[in-house]
Amino acid sequence: MPDEQMAGAGSAPVPPGSAPGVTPVPAAPPRALDPIDRSIMRLLQADGRASIRSVAEQVHVSRANAYARINRLIDDGVIRGFTARVNHERAGQGASAYITLKIVQNSWRTVREQLRELPGAAHIALVSGDFDVLLLVHTPDNRTLRELVLTRLQAIPEVLSTRTLLVFEETDLLDQGPNQPPATGPPAPQTLSED
Repeated sequence: MPDEQMAGAGSAPVPPGSAPGVTPVPAAPPRALDPIDRSIMRLLQADGRASIRSVAEQVHVSRANAYARINRLIDDGVIRGFTARVNHERAGQGASAYITLKIVQNSWRTVREQLRELPGAAHIALVSGDFDVLLLVHTPDNRTLRELVLTRLQAIPEVLSTRTLLVFEETDLLDQGPNQPPATGPPAPQTLSED
């Protein structure tokens, strides 16, 4: 009898590596976000230090509702954390570049682990198209960038070729609210508080 007929009606096939007779727990499907959830996310992306009171007022819900929604977004994995957005030039990293890489087939995991160790690596993505990996780096200057590409990247055996795209200017879309011009100058300091 073929394997697919042996499984009971409605049974899911056992994934490779799973023990027979043990039903794996499927990941919960993503919960639909309503306009208030999306507004909360935009506000927190623009200012991760915004108080619960401020968020509640801006999206027109109670503090308890805002607090519960933020906790749900965190628990559901929609919000993965809160970080500082850095002005890399002011932080002494005046040279930025996107680097495209062609890599040996099926070497993504190995390459990713090596790219994580690079000084100044900010973002790594496996992509489709003419190249395999897109890497964003920030370095103090072009000399350091050149060394990173020619010495560190091209020394990785699984990297077949690279192409470096210098960043001349960036616009952080999170620095501006909807329908507002880009922010000029540093944001005003704010404090983190519950209320």
